[in-house]
Amino acid sequence: MELTSKQRARLRAMANTLEPIVHIGKGDMGDNLIRQADEALEARELIKCRVLETSELSPREAADALARAARAEVVQVIGTKFVLYRQSHKKDKKDRIVLVK
Repeated sequence: MELTSKQRARLRAMANTLEPIVHIGKGDMGDNLIRQADEALEARELIKCRVLETSELSPREAADALARAARAEVVQVIGTKFVLYRQSHKKDKKDRIVLVK
């Protein structure tokens, strides 16, 4: 699913108040990190991640790699932080993020 510019703008605004919950460091992209991001995306749909100085990946590389591995969309990359979005597979989720078409 490709996000439109209006959808990205809405998600960026929503992510503004989020704290990073996934930290990418020296170990880079392991199975545990991907599983953690996958579970967080399923529960929250929108997550903020941070790339530590010890990482060998740039924030853009890390965002693209993690998005590919977790089947998510990169919303934005600013400095050492990036935001990922993936619609939840849970049909009964009450607080699902609704995007404009």
